[in-house]
Amino acid sequence: MSPRKRVAFAMTTAALNRVFPPRQIDAIAETADVLGHIVEFESDRARGILADVEVLITGWGSPRVDTRVLAAAPNLEAILHSAGTIKPYVSEAVVHSGIRVSTAAAANAVPVAEYTVAMIVLAAKRVLPMARHYRDARRAFDVESSYPQLGAFEKRVGIVGASTIGRLVIELLRAYRFEVVVYDPYLSDDDAADLAVTSVGLDELLATSDVVSVHAPSLPSTHNLIDARGINLMRADATLINTARGEIIDQDALTARVVAGELYAILDVTVPWILEAEHPLYVAERALLTPHIAGSYGTELGRLAESVREELARLSSGDDLAHGLTAARFAVTA
Repeated sequence: MSPRKRVAFAMTTAALNRVFPPRQIDAIAETADVLGHIVEFESDRARGILADVEVLITGWGSPRVDTRVLAAAPNLEAILHSAGTIKPYVSEAVVHSGIRVSTAAAANAVPVAEYTVAMIVLAAKRVLPMARHYRDARRAFDVESSYPQLGAFEKRVGIVGASTIGRLVIELLRAYRFEVVVYDPYLSDDDAADLAVTSVGLDELLATSDVVSVHAPSLPSTHNLIDARGINLMRADATLINTARGEIIDQDALTARVVAGELYAILDVTVPWILEAEHPLYVAERALLTPHIAGSYGTELGRLAESVREELARLSSGDDLAHGLTAARFAVTA
């Protein structure tokens, strides 16, 4: 079998242009035969490419790959997904079929984890509310009396979900003197020991953490994982950071406590994706909203393309994929 794999891109044109500009496609073409780019699997042109392709590179807006598509792609060996979330684009049956599937979740985790750690430190230092205070006062004020328990030293950070991103956040937090606790029903005691964290129940994490950061995948089992009861367990002046998915928390319950001046919230994700213009979180003194920017943007998209190129090189040399998904892993992946 030729080490030069026959490769095709299957994603929206916008996603292709963002993640795989010409220089990235040229880099792939140095070691593989690029058959083309398709945005659907039904046309004669798309069917012709599927009949010959060995590796599909998918991404945001990819048409869904299922057993029907596999039947049209008899030579397909692998799907290299150039983003994190994969279930909307690849059916579980594909993973069970023996087709190798990998994602760029680990690459996309890097900017999310960096954003999260930055926000944890800002939250511990009370930078965001203090900056607003300073902007409004425009004079000296007693920082410590205005913000008691200010500081990042030995604060407790609760990580909800020892996912790829959650684990990277834990790794980056080692540079600080935080006490890190984790809730994840799939985290074994040995894994917790390897991560140098304490595994606790969700109620304990919510009730005792100064900062709670959400990194669970969006699955039916995690919808409303942090419900109104859980939100109400959080100690006064704690901060909830969510870079995962909005539906994992009870947003109404969180909003009520933030507006009441009881909690802080740093939200990169909400339900709906863009809140209605009059939503109180936009103007709440204790809330910071960002428009889902924690993931890969701008120069960070190059890391996604690099991840795909590296996986393609492993395929060509007969090595195992570094970020391959087993059926068991697929079941708990978003």
